[in-house]
Amino acid sequence: MSQATDLFVIGGGINGTGIARDAAGRGLSVRLAEQGDLAGATSSASTKLFHGGLRYLEFLELRLVRESLREREVLLRAMPHIAWPMRFVLPLDPQMRFAGGTPVSRLLSVAMPWARGHRPDLVIRAGLFLYDHLGAREILPGTSSLDLRHAPEGVPLQDRLVRAFEYSDAWVDDARLVVLNARDAAARGADIIVGARVTEARREGEGWTIRLADGRSFRARVLVNAAGPWVGQVIRDVAHLPSTEGVRLVRGSHIVTRKLFDHPKSYFLQGQDGRIVFAIPYEGDFTLIGTTDVDHDGPPGAAICTPGEVDYLCRFVSDYFRTPVTPADVVWTYSGVRPLYDDGSSSATAATRDYVLSLDADGPPCLHVFGGKITTYRRLAEAALAKLAPHLPHAGAAWTAGAPLPGGDFPVDGAGALADALMRDHPFLTPGWANRLIRAYGTEAAQVLDGARTAADLGRDFGATLTEAEVRWMIGREWAQDAESVLWRRSKLGLRLTPEQAAAVEDYIASERVAA
Repeated sequence: MSQATDLFVIGGGINGTGIARDAAGRGLSVRLAEQGDLAGATSSASTKLFHGGLRYLEFLELRLVRESLREREVLLRAMPHIAWPMRFVLPLDPQMRFAGGTPVSRLLSVAMPWARGHRPDLVIRAGLFLYDHLGAREILPGTSSLDLRHAPEGVPLQDRLVRAFEYSDAWVDDARLVVLNARDAAARGADIIVGARVTEARREGEGWTIRLADGRSFRARVLVNAAGPWVGQVIRDVAHLPSTEGVRLVRGSHIVTRKLFDHPKSYFLQGQDGRIVFAIPYEGDFTLIGTTDVDHDGPPGAAICTPGEVDYLCRFVSDYFRTPVTPADVVWTYSGVRPLYDDGSSSATAATRDYVLSLDADGPPCLHVFGGKITTYRRLAEAALAKLAPHLPHAGAAWTAGAPLPGGDFPVDGAGALADALMRDHPFLTPGWANRLIRAYGTEAAQVLDGARTAADLGRDFGATLTEAEVRWMIGREWAQDAESVLWRRSKLGLRLTPEQAAAVEDYIASERVAA
């Protein structure tokens, strides 16, 4: 058994890796175990936004919205390669309604009974005013109005839509966010173990003994349960702890279609059922549409986008776009299960997205992490370390607010200049190839290319600009284990490769693992 660490983190999603990074940077010894791949579940299945949560204003979750809005720009500065500002077009439609039973809808039913559950334009503008001013903004512009009859954003929309508001949030590559947090944690001394399921965690003496499925065991002073949708299972079946707290599993599904519009902005669409759905430019040639919000039954790892959810999302956006979207237009789907804190809400949509940190200190401490969203992962990690501070008195101060993730040490608007420099140093790169590398690796892109003077120097070409050199980087630096982890998480090149090309990637990784 190896030497005891200060923290043992169960779960390699965004909350687990964020806590591991924060703790390692405070001088604590950290070990993290992930049963599958980093970001292998919920953390790679989000809508991929750093956003304040405009619709959360209807539920009066002002603290969550304020914290999220303030975090957007902190995060944009820390990772300008994998996150960037994005404008959202919110078309105004008099048929759009509030979600039933929200605090704001109940208030308006009294104050404006003639609205009959509809979202009046004035109310939407008031919400956007709050959205602009609840959090500090320096990078992101505020709300403006659009005449859809003359603006390019109106071209793909139906003629009945004549006005819109436009506001700011930010895009993020969620799976790479997790990987880069893990990399930074490891660079600061954390031990990251991937493909290792924790089967038992038991209080023994003044610490925890943690056992993995492969027979290894470790000791730690503090246990952090950041297992995402499996948080309840860890409480009951792994740590065998008494708890009255529950987790509500809510499935969010997305569809990806061929590109539906030619501009770089996204759409925030309101449904007649009170829900909202985003339509977002995705990977250059595609549009991402989502998400649903339904209670999930069954194993978290078995979540799929059901045919009913595909139909729902297609019908939803077809109410707005000039050209209807059908299931035949869908090229990929994905689904993730959010582990929301069970606050007794009547519907999945109404359940809180705020995080809850529950500390069991009846013996060596164990911290359970419920809920959360990727926008607040850094603040969640700070709050987790603050809650554990009495048990880790030698921990350093908070530090992550001004610290870039690996590859993110350049200005927010500097990606274009980096891509130009990369092409000057590697003339064989096309603009699309260079931009993709910068958006994935930032200032580390040149290291991925490893001094190559020609494309042939990068080894085997798997297609869609994916080369042997890049796959080796993902295996050696980013814990990639198979083709799925390379093609659908660390990159989204699975959208572009043929089945034969994807199989070649799988074969190559298998041969590399045998050789190792």
